[in-house]
Amino acid sequence: MTEIAASLREGLPFGGRHGTNKDVIDLGAFVGDLSVDEDTDSDDISLEGLQQELEECKDDDEVADILSKGVKLRDYTKGVENNLREVELNSIQDYIKESDNLVSLHDQIRDCDDILTQMEALLSGFQAEIGSISSDIKVLQEKSMDMGLKLKNRKVAESKLAKFVEDIIVPPKMIDVIVDGEVNEDYMRTLEILSKKLKYVEVDPLVKASKALKDVQPELERLRQKAVSKVFDFVVQKLYALRKPKTNIQILQQSVLLKYKYVIFFLKEHGKDVYNEVRAAYIDTMNKVLSAHFRAYILALEKLQSDIATSSDLIGVEARSTSLFSRGRDPLKNRSSVFALGDRIKILTEIDQPALIPHIAEASSKKYPYEVLFRSLHKLLMDTASSEYLFCDVFFGDESIFYEIFAGPFTAIDEHFNTVLSNSYDAIGLMLMIRIIHHHQLIMSRRRIPCLDSYLDKINIALWPRFKMVFDLHLSSLRNANVRTLWEDDVHPHYLMRRYAEFTASLIHLNTEYGDGQLDLNLERLRMAVDDLLIKLSQQFPKVKSRIVFLINNYDMTIAVLKEAGPEGAKIQTHFEELLKNNTLNYVEELIMEHFRDLIIFLKTRATSEDPNSNNENPVTVAEVEPLMKDFDSRWKTTIELMHKDVITSFSNFLCGMDILRATLTQLLLYYTRFSDFVKKIPGVPTSKIVTFATIVHEIKKYSRSF
Repeated sequence: MTEIAASLREGLPFGGRHGTNKDVIDLGAFVGDLSVDEDTDSDDISLEGLQQELEECKDDDEVADILSKGVKLRDYTKGVENNLREVELNSIQDYIKESDNLVSLHDQIRDCDDILTQMEALLSGFQAEIGSISSDIKVLQEKSMDMGLKLKNRKVAESKLAKFVEDIIVPPKMIDVIVDGEVNEDYMRTLEILSKKLKYVEVDPLVKASKALKDVQPELERLRQKAVSKVFDFVVQKLYALRKPKTNIQILQQSVLLKYKYVIFFLKEHGKDVYNEVRAAYIDTMNKVLSAHFRAYILALEKLQSDIATSSDLIGVEARSTSLFSRGRDPLKNRSSVFALGDRIKILTEIDQPALIPHIAEASSKKYPYEVLFRSLHKLLMDTASSEYLFCDVFFGDESIFYEIFAGPFTAIDEHFNTVLSNSYDAIGLMLMIRIIHHHQLIMSRRRIPCLDSYLDKINIALWPRFKMVFDLHLSSLRNANVRTLWEDDVHPHYLMRRYAEFTASLIHLNTEYGDGQLDLNLERLRMAVDDLLIKLSQQFPKVKSRIVFLINNYDMTIAVLKEAGPEGAKIQTHFEELLKNNTLNYVEELIMEHFRDLIIFLKTRATSEDPNSNNENPVTVAEVEPLMKDFDSRWKTTIELMHKDVITSFSNFLCGMDILRATLTQLLLYYTRFSDFVKKIPGVPTSKIVTFATIVHEIKKYSRSF
């Protein structure tokens, strides 16, 4: 095989390297006898591992087929080897037949190799040239980067130099505008440019060291001085406009001054002294203008004020006044509005309404309680203060200016308020003002403007002690009241009790949404004082029944008034309802005792048990009860009529009187039923003379339909 392969590589025919004829190859001679001899006589055959091989081959289909045919493995092996030899010889013959093609292929491969060698040489030349070009490109790239860096540095230097020149140079147009121009929007834009240049030369240390600054700085300083002077004159002129009469300050501030707020900012940065002069001039102007406005408004409001109460208008003061100073006024007895809230409560629903215009109100000849004027004054104060506070914050950027401006208006209002407060004895009005201040504090809180916080707190702190003082005067008037001068021989509700009821209901109503515990305690003290005074007044009546009727009428009237205050007065109302109930029971007993004294005494002394004979020593006899029966039978109808008339004339409240009449007749019916039941158990009593239950009920129904 080696020789065949060598011949094929050299392109020579097989059989000799220099032969010219192709000889047929004797494969038998070349290969030799490939027979496999049987080694039957071998004595060293080993069966070791046979079992394992059998196990491995039991699943082999070929082995299973051979074994199933009964062929000996040795014979089968020999056949396989002969087949392999035949296949090998055939393959060699096929290779020999293709030898020419293989030689041609060899030649072609050799030609291709030569061509590839030439291409390799050519490409090597290209590679050398490309390497040279790459080095050139690298050099150019380095030069380009160097040029780019230089360009960048030059641009940076140019931009800085351009900025320096732009920031430090003073254009002729800017000089013309600053020196000769009018103060308008274009002037303010020029001021902004000038401000930037002034800051630039002051802040940057490199600029300060530059030679160009020495030429420019004098010009900038002259421009600054000129701008400051011109702006000052302009602002002062605008401030003078605020002093003109009938000037709408807020419109002037919003539409004119705020447009030029930058000039104030310029003065603040580049003309501090002039800024302070402008600031002081504005404060002085607004202080005087607003103070004059508020003083004029207060004087106009004072003409609209109506007096509600004086120091003598107290709950416990008698209505009959002989004082010299009280002449010309309505008797206090007829002026219950002093203590009643009435329509005055509406002021709390008009908190956000515009302030009163005095000349319009004066033209209509209207007069107002002071709390209306108080709300109007503080409404004007809130609106003016809010506007001024916001303006100062925007225009000057300084909130503290507001407090300096409003020092004058605050003083004017304080003087007026302190005068009014020291002469105020209207507890209802004082409480209304306290509630008004509370609402005003909420309004300012919603506006998020804190400028009036301390002022409103101060007013609130001043109102509470005054209210407490006036309240204590009412309390003292009850405790120290002269019972004899207050007493009137009349069982109807006393005017003093009506004052108390209306006063208490008013304060309860004003405390509805606020829950002031201290006020509740004061009302409890007032109730205890009026209870004591009412008992003392009732004791002036000589008859017990008149005392009771007097108390019932006053308690009923008080409950009716307190109900109008709503559920918040439930505690005080419950107290009077309990007193009314107890006195009603007393009145019922007193009225029945007045008309049927003997009958009631008999029931309470002799009819103490159900058995008339239970007392063996002194049993109840017919002779003892028969006069009582005859007396009741003879006049019970007329007595009920008298009781009805008595109730109707004694009690002011018809419904209350009817309730008391019903209770009286019910109690009378119970007494007589008990008497009749007791009498029927006495032997020998003529039962025909006993008035029947149905007869009495029928008569009672004429006066009370609820039976």
